[in-house]
Amino acid sequence: MRILVVGDSYVPTEVFSEGLARLSRSHDIAYLQIDQSGAFEPASESELRIHEYAGDPEQVARALNGHEVLVVHGAPVTDRVLSAAELRLVCCARGGPVNVDTAAATERGIPVVTTPGKNAESVADQALAFMVMLARRFPEAQQFLAGGNRAGGSTFEGAQFFGHDLVGHTLGLVGFGNVGRRVATRARAFGMRILVHDPYLDAADADGVEWVDSLPDLLGRSDFVSVLARATAENSRLFDAAAFSAMKPGSYFLNTARETLVDEHALADALASGHLAGAALDVVEPQAAPGPHPLLRHPNVVLTPHIGGATHETLLRGVEMIAAEIERFSAGEPLENVADRAALPS
Repeated sequence: MRILVVGDSYVPTEVFSEGLARLSRSHDIAYLQIDQSGAFEPASESELRIHEYAGDPEQVARALNGHEVLVVHGAPVTDRVLSAAELRLVCCARGGPVNVDTAAATERGIPVVTTPGKNAESVADQALAFMVMLARRFPEAQQFLAGGNRAGGSTFEGAQFFGHDLVGHTLGLVGFGNVGRRVATRARAFGMRILVHDPYLDAADADGVEWVDSLPDLLGRSDFVSVLARATAENSRLFDAAAFSAMKPGSYFLNTARETLVDEHALADALASGHLAGAALDVVEPQAAPGPHPLLRHPNVVLTPHIGGATHETLLRGVEMIAAEIERFSAGEPLENVADRAALPS
């Protein structure tokens, strides 16, 4: 098969080339590093349906010269792209193909495969790191030294930063998918009790955790609350003022999922009042004004710029998942992670 692979600034062609190396022995693979320097203004209905993309769809369409398989990470895949060649398969190396017009692909009978869970290990690691940092007051200790205070001056200097161990404390997981299960495994190794709330799963899916049907019940019993749910229209601002009020006084809040799940103003109020002992977030709403994020006014906040899945292993894992799907497709075997199953032959 002829395969076009389009890299971007997050997953460049070099990573794709490494992960797809074994396919080059039996398939014709071409690589394009998309140009992200120019601004693209979406105009058509298909262009307006996609988001979180990199580059101009015309660049992809021009490169599709007789290719049967298109592989992307963040490059835009619109109806114009899908009509530029006799495509048989589109592969998107991310959990959700938000940069692919899956409706247009379904209309053309083109399956779109994705890589769900590719970043689960790295995001789970980050969630545990967040908990340790908050419990041990690492942000405050770091700010203390960054402010010019000396370290090593006294055996007793740590007395002003007493924190908590994780062992014996309760972790509440809101969402129990690929990431949630891995966080639970890691947290159990730290000696924590695990509560789970996930309205989309059955309690039978829980292993070694306590299933909690009521979200307020979980919030009121947890020392740490970790948000790991997939964002939907129904759970926008799931964590609002009422949710933060329901949390246990002196507890900690973590969000490594999506920014739409949290009302950041309500979170700031809960921190300012002292109701929460700290918060850590890897995702936040875009800032309207330049300068430090408002939540960083609080010394007990950890904020990172969406780096949960930013590991070399995550990128390569996603590309290797794509390679496996292409091998299944080439062999006539069933595809595993299809976003538009309506496009599959009956």
